[in-house]
Amino acid sequence: MWSARALRFRHTGNIADSMTVTIDDINIAATEIKGQILRTPTVFSSSLSELTGAQVFLKLETLQRTGSFKDRGALVKLISLTDEQSSNGVIAISAGNHAQGVAYHAQRLGIPATIVMPEGTPFTKIRRTRAFGARVELHGDSVNAAEPFAMEYAAAHQLTFIHPYNDPRIIAGQGTVGLEIMADAPDLDAIIVPIGGGGIISGVATAAKAIKPNIEIFGVEAALYPSMVNTLNGLEPPVGGASLADGIAIKAPGALTLEIVRQRVDDIFVVSEAEIEAAVQTMLTMGRAVAEGAGATPLAALCANPDRFADKQVCLVVTGANIDARLLASALMRGLAKAGYLARLRISLSDQPGTLARVTGEIAQAGGNVVEILHQRMFYDVPLKLAELDAVVETRDDEHAREIIARLGEAGFPTRRLLDTNTDH
Repeated sequence: MWSARALRFRHTGNIADSMTVTIDDINIAATEIKGQILRTPTVFSSSLSELTGAQVFLKLETLQRTGSFKDRGALVKLISLTDEQSSNGVIAISAGNHAQGVAYHAQRLGIPATIVMPEGTPFTKIRRTRAFGARVELHGDSVNAAEPFAMEYAAAHQLTFIHPYNDPRIIAGQGTVGLEIMADAPDLDAIIVPIGGGGIISGVATAAKAIKPNIEIFGVEAALYPSMVNTLNGLEPPVGGASLADGIAIKAPGALTLEIVRQRVDDIFVVSEAEIEAAVQTMLTMGRAVAEGAGATPLAALCANPDRFADKQVCLVVTGANIDARLLASALMRGLAKAGYLARLRISLSDQPGTLARVTGEIAQAGGNVVEILHQRMFYDVPLKLAELDAVVETRDDEHAREIIARLGEAGFPTRRLLDTNTDH
């Protein structure tokens, strides 16, 4: 498993020889989409600054109409189409955010849209995409696996293919994020951006370094999908798996984005699933922002490398908020358990009337709050006249949980803490 660290790669070649997207392209894109997408705020977070030791700014692309930065590039590409291309329609591949960006703006512009999504795409993302008027085709187990099918479908139906990242106009559109960041926070030392296929980091790096050449641009990938790091360093470890950061679960970067990243990005961090999950929790509880897994990866990278950014002004690009509500709830509950604010207790008691009330009374007297309870008589290996009670109890902290366990034991109810994310117990 990759740890959260930066993997440095060798810069080669001449920027002018390899780049096909310029600051001029991005300025033109900004003019084209002005008034049609939200100019999102870049806000200072005092709580995250205190947590990390850096001066932290958040670029909240979560506020876009479809919940992510993908609105920008999709619109720039769509308005570049000829009348014939617009009439025939477009096709895109996406696990969610690019799909919604293309579908939403295609609907606004009266362009028929077909979206090819991986077969495992969450139902909520499929519903949202269809709600914007797009036809959805499910194919393959990943975005990369869906691309050949989408290309064949496009040729058969004379559709224009809208690539999620490997397209100059898509990159120029995403680069408008960088223009806005630099306008709002010109004294920044660094910007941290998620990397999937590399579209947004290519655009942000191009814009930011044109405005302030000495600013550092950092990418961050999920440990299950370090495709950009692998390609830049000639590595071939396994790529794939069920990642919380599904928005950047890309098995191979684009040829265009690869070269831009090679020239413009200073380092790339790789973060684990546990670090991404913790960042989603922290972004909501301390940053006061809902972030999907991909959108939380910059915070994960910052938290894992505090010394590198100490006292520096750092902007985290929070790329999207499209996380399933059930998944977010689960992540938050797991976070509470890990922090010691929830404890799962197994309590032995006699199977007699009133005993359950006594147990809950002892917990209440100790200051605990019972969140969930399961009274089990039949399936545990306990004597016939005894029962075991599983209780999820809200506590102040780990020490408080131990006090509750001790009190129950003294009251004649032997209690142990069940294995959870706190492996010390």
